[in-house]
Amino acid sequence: MTTVDKGRIERAVSEILAAIGDDPERAGLVDTPRRVAEAYAEFFSGLSVDAAELMGTAVVPAEPGQLGELVIIRDIEFRSICEHHLLPFLGRAHVAYVPGSQIVGLGRIPGLVDALASRPQLQEKLGEEIADALAAAVDPAGVLVVLDAVHACVTTRGARQTQSSTVTVASRGSLADPVARAEAITLIGPLGGGNAA
Repeated sequence: MTTVDKGRIERAVSEILAAIGDDPERAGLVDTPRRVAEAYAEFFSGLSVDAAELMGTAVVPAEPGQLGELVIIRDIEFRSICEHHLLPFLGRAHVAYVPGSQIVGLGRIPGLVDALASRPQLQEKLGEEIADALAAAVDPAGVLVVLDAVHACVTTRGARQTQSSTVTVASRGSLADPVARAEAITLIGPLGGGNAA
């Protein structure tokens, strides 16, 4: 698995600061390379996490009457870094699954979202990775992942659309059916606004 090389990040940040015409040695910037290296170690900590291993210990056989028809965890807050510009995107994940013969500890799903978001990412790919990891771990009848996020690469540069959010959907199995997917999205509730309260 990946280990973050903080010294290399510090050297790269110092070079970027010099390249934009600032002085990496001035008082306000002298500790910036170290701070960025520490932040990047946190932002990209998911590169060292194996999603299958993370989910494995939380999956248990379901007892009769324990399954339910649909499990939804709404409003899982996440942050990630866009792999195109290394700018953050912040949002909420809504994860649903139709149990098969197994269930997963509910606290593990936010951990899965966090681990997969803590990598250089695209929102579309993140939703697919969450859906695939849950499907592989639990073998459910269906999976649905809805992500609603605000991207700094949209709000702070280029188009500067400060009120926009991006919604992506990844579905598997029975929840790929348009009617079942629509019902689950209705239960999730109104979307829009990414990380807004």
